[in-house]
Amino acid sequence: MRRVRLLVFNQVLGVLDYRVPEGMAVEYGSLVIAPLGPRQVLGIVWESERLPGEEVAESRLRPLIEVLPAPPLPAALRRLIEWTADYYCAPMQSVARMAIGSAAALRGGGTMTEYRLTGVEPKRLTPQRAAAMDALEGEQATIRELAERASVSEGVLRGMASSGLLEPVAVDLDRPYPRARPDFAAPDLSDGQKAAADKFVAAVQQGGFQPFLLDGVTGSGKTECYFEAVAEAIALKKQVLVLLPEIALTENFLRRFEARFGVPPVLWHSSLKSTERRRAWRAIVKGEAQVVVGARSALFLPYARLGLIVVDEAHEVSFKQDDGVRYNARDVAVIRARFEQAPVILASATPALESMQLAEAGVYEKVDLPDRFGGATLPHIEIVDLRAEPPERGRWLAPRLVEQMQARLERGEQSLLFLNRRGYAPLTLCRNCGHRFQCPNCTAWLVEHRLSRRLACHHCGHELPVPETCPECGTGDCLVACGPGVERIADEVRELMPEARIALATSDTLNSPAKISDFVEAAENKMIDVIVGTQLVTKGYHFPDLTLVGVVDADLGLEGGDLRAGERSYQQIAQVAGRAGRAEKPGEVYIQTRHPEAPVIEALASGDRDAFYAAEAEARRDAMAPPFGRWAAIIVSSEDNAEARDAARAIGGVRPDEPDIFIYGPAPAPLSLLRGRHRYRLLINARRTAELQAIIRRWLEPLQFPRGVRVAVDIDPYSFV
Repeated sequence: MRRVRLLVFNQVLGVLDYRVPEGMAVEYGSLVIAPLGPRQVLGIVWESERLPGEEVAESRLRPLIEVLPAPPLPAALRRLIEWTADYYCAPMQSVARMAIGSAAALRGGGTMTEYRLTGVEPKRLTPQRAAAMDALEGEQATIRELAERASVSEGVLRGMASSGLLEPVAVDLDRPYPRARPDFAAPDLSDGQKAAADKFVAAVQQGGFQPFLLDGVTGSGKTECYFEAVAEAIALKKQVLVLLPEIALTENFLRRFEARFGVPPVLWHSSLKSTERRRAWRAIVKGEAQVVVGARSALFLPYARLGLIVVDEAHEVSFKQDDGVRYNARDVAVIRARFEQAPVILASATPALESMQLAEAGVYEKVDLPDRFGGATLPHIEIVDLRAEPPERGRWLAPRLVEQMQARLERGEQSLLFLNRRGYAPLTLCRNCGHRFQCPNCTAWLVEHRLSRRLACHHCGHELPVPETCPECGTGDCLVACGPGVERIADEVRELMPEARIALATSDTLNSPAKISDFVEAAENKMIDVIVGTQLVTKGYHFPDLTLVGVVDADLGLEGGDLRAGERSYQQIAQVAGRAGRAEKPGEVYIQTRHPEAPVIEALASGDRDAFYAAEAEARRDAMAPPFGRWAAIIVSSEDNAEARDAARAIGGVRPDEPDIFIYGPAPAPLSLLRGRHRYRLLINARRTAELQAIIRRWLEPLQFPRGVRVAVDIDPYSFV
């Protein structure tokens, strides 16, 4: 090629044309450095016919500077980037940036310097150094990363290095990962598991695009089934991607993977150190990373030989990204498998209604595991009507649930209480003047966290200490906590069962792989009697002695304007119920509710999942909601309320008149202030026949907005706040 067109990582610049110097070899997908005025920019060589823009005269072209020593992005990945940008109405540059997971890795291997504690114990320490030494025990990372973990300045750590408290360590950036062995510990599968595994193995051997929906009850051994397909892919020297919805699930998965294959997989998520990301990216792009386990961002990495994709807990809302490129990793995983011509397995005990409909239509092949592994039985479910069996005054647990917990404690068994609300109380107010503590940056109440003695916003992270007096009226000792969070439930259990060993399992308490590992180990070794947790504990964990699950407030998920509230509540409660009785001991689930007649609760009580899905599908069909119709949202935001409102009105004022779409709004978003930005929304409901993305692009592209206004498009939204 004598001239190339580059996709550069700047939306304003768009597409740029360059000349290829004599002797420089480039191909589509090559990562190159190009001049731009006095600067240098990173770009990807792209097929010119696939990128818009007028062709520049050859005499005006500047030459490329260099081709980076990294393999070109494969054609299948380039097509995925184009598809994602087109479907989700996102800039191609923003999507392509996700494929460059580590800019530092583009230059190749070598070594870099990390630091760790030397073990020297000085006689005198400043408070900052003492705090750093406590926080960095067992840690090794760059000075910047250590400073972030210890919450001290880089200068403090550089001083510690000069004083001999930290020592430098040379790290080989491209050291190989240990090799997984497909035959390390072959499992003993049931007949049902083996039939499912054989289908997956055959698909890996055959190659080609084959989408599967693995629908198995909790405890049925879905992981062991798709591990057989992973083993076959490893044996055939193909790469495997396993997507997990949350980093919190990684630790438990790693244990199971290492027990099966002898070594841990390659990890990819936001908490990795820069050296770990660099090493992983290099191994992935060279085809040396056999199995990659990661969060949704792992989906766009440039795999050299991708032969299988698995999406575990495929129903999870966490697979939908709600900022930046607003994509759903579950759906994009299927598209990537199609471009890669590889099988994809969506595994879940409570599949999304959209996945179920695609299976019914024959697009996905449905593979069922209706029974628990090893003869374990599904838990018995009891409904506790809080209107007929109210908790004692000032408490939140009904007497019948407390009795069952006491019985489990006496038998040496474990209980789990589930409430999807972090902190101690969702609202704090003054009993004297009624002042409510609200976040200054968001339309949200501040949540009391008694463990950290802070009031915190769960949307923007704003925090302040719990004041001694009311800031409105000045009265002391007047603040009242309203409603329960998991910390309050844990306090209630301590009062009722003082001898019980209690563990809080939330994103506040299990915020690192090490803490998650300690929690799992303690639960497995029966060092915990009662787990009180949020949705973090609803999936993935297997504790043989956990025989009782109590759902503290089953109605919580049904509140608000979520169009999928019924389905989401069913999935969450069914998943947490599935933690009970997963081994020889039978399990029981007690669901506390004030609405036992709600379809979700009735379905859970009867165990009739199919009836619930059928009713939910009928309601969605009537509302022209997914999967029978399409939804999209346009979110307008600005730090200036009037500016955001006027921009939203301008968009609404030129709304298209199309027969197959219905547009609602603009109106203030339910969360009308978020992270200091005022927000307005337009909601679009479209028939499946409508060319929704094309209509939105034609609608928005001619419009100009002030610099402070952001306009985001959310295709297939999951959040309506």
